[in-house]
Amino acid sequence: MSERLTVGDTAPDFTLSDADGNKVALQDLRGKNVIVYFYPAAMTPGCTKQACDFRDSLDSLQAAGYTVLGISPDRPEKLAKFRERDAVTFPLLSDPDKQVLTAYGAFGEKTMYGKKVAGVIRSTFVVDPDGKIAVAQYNVKATGHVAKLRRDLGL
Repeated sequence: MSERLTVGDTAPDFTLSDADGNKVALQDLRGKNVIVYFYPAAMTPGCTKQACDFRDSLDSLQAAGYTVLGISPDRPEKLAKFRERDAVTFPLLSDPDKQVLTAYGAFGEKTMYGKKVAGVIRSTFVVDPDGKIAVAQYNVKATGHVAKLRRDLGL
């Protein structure tokens, strides 16, 4: 089980490939507020709902100074299909070895259908302009999460 991050912790840096194979580094976004959300699998119903909610809220999030990044263990090729199918307009990043998921405490033991399994823990973080965790939310629901996050951020 990986350690969970809390408000005030330094956000673990990462460089991951996006759906087109381009490298995206958290360090390059210093000075901005960054929403980093982790989801289990592209093109599944819950993950599609969550990605579409972020997509539909992106203009207002960006207007308030937030950049959105979605991270899953999916390969870039699958992320590209997901992006195209659902018109996702923010970077989807690939973490196939789950190192970043683990660093954020977003991979570990969870209960699924009454059984304990190892997997992606749907989680969302807001990284402040100084690279610190401003919001850490674990076990979030796919449906309604973006609206709740917006309320939590006062948007």
